[in-house]
Amino acid sequence: MYHQPVLLEESIEGLNIHPDGIYVDATYGGGGHSKMILDKLGNGRLIAFDQDPEAQEQLWDDGRLVFIRHNFRYMKNFVRYLGYDRLDGILADLGVSSHHLDEPERGFSFRFNAPLDMRMDPKAGITAAYVLNEYGPAQLQDVFRQYGEVHKPRSLVDAILQAREDKRIESTFQLVETLKSQTPVKYRNKFLAKIFQALRIEVNREIENLKYFLLQSNEMLKKGGRLAVISYHSVEDRVVKNYIKTGNFEGEPAKDFYGHEQAPMTPVNRKVITPSYQEIRANNRSRSAKLRIAEKQADDE
Repeated sequence: MYHQPVLLEESIEGLNIHPDGIYVDATYGGGGHSKMILDKLGNGRLIAFDQDPEAQEQLWDDGRLVFIRHNFRYMKNFVRYLGYDRLDGILADLGVSSHHLDEPERGFSFRFNAPLDMRMDPKAGITAAYVLNEYGPAQLQDVFRQYGEVHKPRSLVDAILQAREDKRIESTFQLVETLKSQTPVKYRNKFLAKIFQALRIEVNREIENLKYFLLQSNEMLKKGGRLAVISYHSVEDRVVKNYIKTGNFEGEPAKDFYGHEQAPMTPVNRKVITPSYQEIRANNRSRSAKLRIAEKQADDE
C-alpha cells in the first residue's frame, strides 16, 4: 500500500460532503481519502493535488476526479483555472507518506542507507545534503530548533560542521554516524526522527507552504464550507490550530472596533481528534496524528 489513510472516517465525516459539491484533496498520496470522498459524491467534483510523481500512479479511474501534480500552495490558481470560484470542502493529510518512509532511495528514513535527498518533488528545490553541507551554523541551528524542536542544537551543529570539513555528508547513515556522539542511547529513534523531520521540513518548505495553503483555504471556501487538516507533529499542528482559532499564525485574536474577536473560521471539533486505540494497533504510524476541522463563517466581500 502506498499510504494507509489516517483518521479516514473522522476526516471525511468532518467535511460534511454534499453530493453535488466541489472538493479538494490537497495531499492525494495513495488516494485513500479521495476514494471515500468520491464514494460520497454524486455529480460533484474532486480536485486532488500531489507534487510526488509516484502518487500519479495511484489515481482512481473516475471522471469526477481531476489530478494536479503540483504542491497545494498553488491550489487557488488551479481551482480558478478549472472554473471554480468557491469550494465546499478541503482536506489535507500533512507530513510524509508510508511510501516515502519505506522506500530507501528517497532518503526520508534513517532506517536505510540512501542519499540525503528528502524532496517530495524529486526535480524541485534543494536536497537535505545541500542543507547539511552548505548552510551556515546559525541557519542549521534555526532549522533544528524550529522544525525539529531541538532545544540546544549548537552541539549537534558543531558535530556536523566538524564532519563536513573532512568529507561532505551525503548519505543517511553518514548523518547518523556524524550525530552518534549527540544521540541519547535511550531515545535514539525519537532523536533521529526529530533531526530527519527538521531537514525534510526545510527541504520542502513545508511550513511556508502550509501557511499559503491555509490562507487560500479561507479565501476559497464558501460560507459553511469545511476545512479538515491532519497533522503529525506539534510544529505544523500549532500553525493549523492558531489559524483556525484566530485567523493568523501568531495565535493572537484579531478584534474589531468594538473589541470583539474576529476569526474567519469556527472550529467544528472543540477538542482535537486523535486516532482510536484500534486504529493505532492497526497502523502504528497514525499514533501522532491530530485532526482539526473548521467551518467558514461568511463569504468574502
